[in-house]
Amino acid sequence: MTDPANAPVLEIRNLHKAYGSLEVIKGVDISAPAGHVLSLIGSSGSGKSTILRCANLLEDSQQGDILFCGEPVTWKGEGLNRHPADKAQMIRIRTNLSMVFQQFNLWAHMTILQNVMEAPLTVLKRNRDEVEASARAYLDKVGIGDKCDVYPAQLSGGQQQRAAIARALCMEPKALLFDEPTSALDPELEQEVVRVIKSLAEEGRTMLVVTHDMKMANDISDHVVFLHQGLIEEQGPPDQVFGNPQSERLRGFLSATAHT
Repeated sequence: MTDPANAPVLEIRNLHKAYGSLEVIKGVDISAPAGHVLSLIGSSGSGKSTILRCANLLEDSQQGDILFCGEPVTWKGEGLNRHPADKAQMIRIRTNLSMVFQQFNLWAHMTILQNVMEAPLTVLKRNRDEVEASARAYLDKVGIGDKCDVYPAQLSGGQQQRAAIARALCMEPKALLFDEPTSALDPELEQEVVRVIKSLAEEGRTMLVVTHDMKMANDISDHVVFLHQGLIEEQGPPDQVFGNPQSERLRGFLSATAHT
């Protein structure tokens, strides 16, 4: 039995996920130690984002174990009827694995400050003054502290994504999950967000990052996982994965992405 104090923040064992008869994850093992950055790379449809959504219990998986700080998710039912059995456990895990989505998902009718404060107030029931101070500090951290009182529509895409990162941080999570955080942005705005993610990596935050940005993955990762058709084709430290790929599929993928 793993000592919870030394357990990975997130561990996935033999994960399988299907949509009806279509199996998209076919037995994947992933471990994210505390303070490490794990990047998931691969072609569209390889299963990267699905793994992230299963890890955060936004999607039900059909087989395999998901452990959060050594604690296994409890399930009821089997196969396509398998669901988390303990709602309190599910909420606890979700609030400790803050997810940053591709499309920002900010509340249009709330100011940026209200967006960042909402979940800590309603989900965690934290003190309003403390939450506001924390929210303002995180907005400063991501470089948009002067945008507290404006609405999402008044911000650029890069600013909206940085607000979404501040919102995730304000939950004080054990790990951050990034699902293609820069793919909806043009190159100039993308770099604003990459800089923030790099700074979080340098702080030693635990992060799982699904990305199409190979340079960012190389710069920030402790470990890179290359997925192909729902399976791990190759994995290792970034200097090995990017500098000395072993499989023909990975070499082909890196060659293709280098020209996009």
